[in-house]
Amino acid sequence: MKPRLSIGTIEVIVGPMFAGKTSELIRRIVRESYAKKKVGIFKPSIDVRYSVENVVSHDGLSYPAFVVPTSKNGIWKIYELAKENGLDVVGIDEAHFFPTELVSVCEKLADEGVRVIVAGLNLDFRGEPFETVKELLARADDITYLTAVCTVCGSPATRTQRLIDGKPAPYDSPRIVVGGKELYEARCRKHHVVPGKP
Repeated sequence: MKPRLSIGTIEVIVGPMFAGKTSELIRRIVRESYAKKKVGIFKPSIDVRYSVENVVSHDGLSYPAFVVPTSKNGIWKIYELAKENGLDVVGIDEAHFFPTELVSVCEKLADEGVRVIVAGLNLDFRGEPFETVKELLARADDITYLTAVCTVCGSPATRTQRLIDGKPAPYDSPRIVVGGKELYEARCRKHHVVPGKP
């Protein structure tokens, strides 16, 4: 009897901040480890909010991670480490911090039979798509869209509001600023404000 070939997939978990994307990523990775699969989570080196070496969700879930640079060369470390460690399942957190070359890494892993689970913001604080996540969504075999709770009205939140001194950040603010509840809130479409947005 021939051994069954494993079929790789790309699964993408998206939504605004505080929607539970990292928690869902960790849940899926832990579940696969219970099934005796070799698993690993990768995180970008610029995300040191809660831990330097672990992936940590806003609600405190934590899982040991491979930390990789967000450079074009750095992201190929994901592929190299996945192969060196014989990983069956690869989790990637904060995909929006990586360049679009991440898509090629995910596709190569999936084509070689690896289950790839990626979590990230689909929209930046301006309400505009992150290119890397947009490209991953177009190639995904499965998409999970999570919402948070709007801090203004309690409705489902699909946007991330950046704050500067408690006020909405203007459109021309830097696109990437790593932070948590001190800088960001989840907002619905109605209450998401971007001063100066064209």
